[in-house]
Amino acid sequence: MAVLVTGGAGYIGSHMVLELLDNGEQVIVLDNLSTGFRESVPAPATLVVGDIGDQDLVATVIKKYAVTAIVHFAGSIVVPDSVADPLGYYQNNTVNSRALLEVAVACGIKQFIFSSTAAVYGNPETTPIQETAARAPMSPYGTSKLMTELMLADVAHAHDLRYVALRYFNVAGADPDGRSGQSTPRATHLIKVACEAAVGKRQHMDMYGSDYPTEDGTCVRDYIHVSDLVRAHTAALAYLSAGGASDVFNCGYSKGYSVSQVIDAVKRVSGVNIDVRLADRRAGDPATLVAGTDKIRETLGWQPRHDNLDEIVTHALNWEQRLASLLKQAS
Repeated sequence: MAVLVTGGAGYIGSHMVLELLDNGEQVIVLDNLSTGFRESVPAPATLVVGDIGDQDLVATVIKKYAVTAIVHFAGSIVVPDSVADPLGYYQNNTVNSRALLEVAVACGIKQFIFSSTAAVYGNPETTPIQETAARAPMSPYGTSKLMTELMLADVAHAHDLRYVALRYFNVAGADPDGRSGQSTPRATHLIKVACEAAVGKRQHMDMYGSDYPTEDGTCVRDYIHVSDLVRAHTAALAYLSAGGASDVFNCGYSKGYSVSQVIDAVKRVSGVNIDVRLADRRAGDPATLVAGTDKIRETLGWQPRHDNLDEIVTHALNWEQRLASLLKQAS
């Protein structure tokens, strides 16, 4: 199978490329390298530098490499940035996804995996959150992803294309073998930021809000190891290849950890007493997001392998230490 991975030079995308290569698939990466890194695309994957909104380029790539499936990661992902720049997020996440879908249909693509988000749920009334829960995004980021989900449903109804949309909860960690990890500048992901502080890349870290309606007043999230997440994508591809119907699945572990608990885990694993400073709440942050995962386990047969917070932190910290060592060598 020839698989086109959009955004495959980024954090999650690069892990997806590794997963597909490990499974013997042909992989073509399309990435404009605005946030991704050329060196994150491992051989023998093919890297095409370009934008998913460039329909002529996308069509050329699909035809040249006889692509049969698309896994779509390319997009903007920072919630506060989306609040400040909603039009940019609608352009990058929704308009460009629409352009990609149009080419996919024209080129006869039958299988499409979409990188969605738990942000489509907003601030849910019950937890854990099931896929049937009301969708009420609190940020343009969440809305932009929901709009693409709605487009996918309409496209699948009108054309011979089936899709799976995977709603990510909080992705963290790094490849257990150290082949890839999160290298994004200006990272906002909690575990990444805390690990940067632990290795001295940051002098301190901020904790946004301590007055949420949770046990310790800090936000609660469901953290999923990036390697387990990409295995959900390969399970989704296998499901579609076997004739599975279009569907939506949560990706998480059905357990939540507070910001304070995560910071404590990083301190424990690293042995470093991180300087943590209380800051104001961030716009668009709900109090609690924990995934209901019965559906993905039962329908796709997905089972996690790294369902342990300390393990997630260990892999993230190992990657951060590697980056720090490379930076030291370069200087």
